[in-house]
Amino acid sequence: MNVVLLSHTPEPERVCAAAALTSYWYKGASETHAVLSDKEIDDILTKVMGYGHVSVIEHASFTFSVEDISRACSHQLVRHRLASYTQQSQRYVRVEELSPVIPESIKCKPEAMETFYKSIDSIKETYNKLVGMGIPTEDARFILPNATPTNIVVTMNARELRHFFKYRCCERAQWEIRDVAREMLSLVNKLAPRIFKNAGPSCVCERYCPEGDMSCGRIKVNNDGT
Repeated sequence: MNVVLLSHTPEPERVCAAAALTSYWYKGASETHAVLSDKEIDDILTKVMGYGHVSVIEHASFTFSVEDISRACSHQLVRHRLASYTQQSQRYVRVEELSPVIPESIKCKPEAMETFYKSIDSIKETYNKLVGMGIPTEDARFILPNATPTNIVVTMNARELRHFFKYRCCERAQWEIRDVAREMLSLVNKLAPRIFKNAGPSCVCERYCPEGDMSCGRIKVNNDGT
């Protein structure tokens, strides 16, 4: 897995603070944007986000290249609909070498690894035979497994990223997308620490665990679920 931050809104916190100030100041953002001090930016974002007025951080967006993840992971990722995606196409890109993404639960057991690779080798052979018979790659791909690696470009605004981190940084999230989410959070937190302060799973951002009896135990859960 490889996660790279390709681009982002320049000075994302300054942009969001100027947008927030627009709602309760007589001057337009064109006048305030360039002159806001770091302290003013901090005060504005702390105030409005503390009130729950997080729509202002939608003005900052971040674009990532997420590489060599499984199709199982990318299918979870694209469920977050308030985002833009461009994914490597199995229709146009022939799978020359099927180097599968392998869960640790399989890697740690030699017998499981042997069984896994027998299946992968059979799938590779079948896929190549189909392509060799003149079957279009868009049809031959039907044999490929969820373990097939893929690349995808993802763009989300800061508000949606915080929502994404809330669910996908959780210990209860599937391990691969959790790793992706944590890496994305690490990258954006360096750029916009005010916006992403306390971003993460519910137990971090809300001091609340919604998982009930299935909680990882990181935060105490009462009998009533609070």
